[in-house]
Amino acid sequence: MTTPLLGQMMDVPLTVSSLLAHAARHFGSTEIVSRRIEGDLHRYTYRDCETRAKQLAQALLALGVEPGERVATLAWNGYRHLEAYYGTTGFGAVCHTINPRLFPDQIAYIINHADDAYVLFDTTFAALVDTLAPQCPRVRGWIALCDEAHRPPMQTADGRPPVLCYETLMDGQDGRFDWPALDERQASYLCYTSGTTGNPKGALYTHRSTVLHAFGAALPDAMNLSARDAVLPVVPMFHVNAWGLPHAGPLAGAKLVFPGKDLDGKSLYELMESERITCSAGVPTVWLGLLNYLRETGARFSSLERTVIGGSACPPAMLRILEDDYGVQVIHAWGMTEMSPLGTLSKLTWEQSQRPLADRRKLLEKQGHAIYGVDMKIVGEDGRELPWDGVAFGDLHVRGPWVIDRYFRKEDSPLVDGWFPTGDVATIDPDSFLHITDRSKDVIKSGGEWISSIEVENVAVAHPAVAEAACIACAHPKWTERPLLVVVKRAGHDVTRDELLAFYDGKVAKWWIPDDVVFVDELPHTATGKLQKLKLRDLFRDYVLPSALEDSRNCPLTPEA
Repeated sequence: MTTPLLGQMMDVPLTVSSLLAHAARHFGSTEIVSRRIEGDLHRYTYRDCETRAKQLAQALLALGVEPGERVATLAWNGYRHLEAYYGTTGFGAVCHTINPRLFPDQIAYIINHADDAYVLFDTTFAALVDTLAPQCPRVRGWIALCDEAHRPPMQTADGRPPVLCYETLMDGQDGRFDWPALDERQASYLCYTSGTTGNPKGALYTHRSTVLHAFGAALPDAMNLSARDAVLPVVPMFHVNAWGLPHAGPLAGAKLVFPGKDLDGKSLYELMESERITCSAGVPTVWLGLLNYLRETGARFSSLERTVIGGSACPPAMLRILEDDYGVQVIHAWGMTEMSPLGTLSKLTWEQSQRPLADRRKLLEKQGHAIYGVDMKIVGEDGRELPWDGVAFGDLHVRGPWVIDRYFRKEDSPLVDGWFPTGDVATIDPDSFLHITDRSKDVIKSGGEWISSIEVENVAVAHPAVAEAACIACAHPKWTERPLLVVVKRAGHDVTRDELLAFYDGKVAKWWIPDDVVFVDELPHTATGKLQKLKLRDLFRDYVLPSALEDSRNCPLTPEA
């Protein structure tokens, strides 16, 4: 047997610190702009950022933080949060980003489960920290991301860990620090799922997976990042590392602009215009607010070229408005916390771009094709792989170098034959485009056939009087489940139940049309901006559909029977 010939290349580990070091060395004067909690705009460069990240590393080491320990953040998108990304991971600690929109009890659970050594927090979360501190006895200190002049008043009590000032800690260090050569398989970041069912679960990334994900995110058929871009990550840095933009940006040498806590349409638009933003990324609810502002004011974008929309399905109506009315390319994306998070992005091949407009749009409304590093398949109830014909619905499974193989501090692996089951129901068409039709727990099964709640919602949102819609299953004596549409009307517009149901004619199969419509003032959302279907189902658990009332006379059996 012939011995394989080994290559003769340098063995340089893929570490997170190398991303910032690259940007500081080769794009050192490129700006990082942040709208601060203090209210002003802060500007500095990649070169400045690396120096301050090194100061943070020195400060944490001086506090006794050791490689492998977790340092958490409760912070908005800003330059200090970016320094925490690199200052913690750069010397081998783990950056644990926490979603401050979760319930305090969930946050306390996450901090304790992660065993965080220190927690860095923006001053807007001072009251939250006062609530959390007694519940998190193993935290050695809380670090306010501010200078002494802006240190918030905090509650004090005997036995509580100290509240330290970030800038005071930084002032005590000189930044003369060499990033150590780490094993690229060491842990880098810890992100917890939003925990809509049960306790949140942790996804522990590695330096290798983080860097590879950054390469994948920057690819032309992904986010297409370059040194000519000014990027505004609206998606929070506490939401799966802002979809990798704080890593892909330095890799490409792009200008980064952080919006801080103000994510309303007016604030985002003004920042986009003043900083000449070319690329952005966020969940649909954020873009809904921005579009409402544009409609109300008649404002236009002067520099924005494209935006990545993910987190939940982008309604086709939103895609068309952004592209047709405002000239902004929408890149529909899909991913998960367990995938670091990017899995697919909707970009056309040369051949697909030559097709008729209607065909192109139909493709772009889907979640797109897998980027290099991700493989996927759909399987039936028997576990067998289903064909990529755009018709067969199945459970979506994925694998790749930035997909977890187990959850943090969980012994059992969730993998099935080496693949991660996502919990999504999907089709894959002959063009290899993924189309998420539902979460497995949200799909509506009427008479043994599946109805996609996402498709039903997309039609509703296309109506000019509808601001937001959610479709959930209601019990039915004949069909087991039938769809109920819950709608928020657009301000200043009106639509009746019958008018909205008539709007479905010719857009979906007749048996997909909801049995009823309920109008509400607002819909519940998760901490990451997704529709909270679980809460909706609970709210409407006892709702009786008109069709169910009628059919119960002829079909007295309950669904359980």
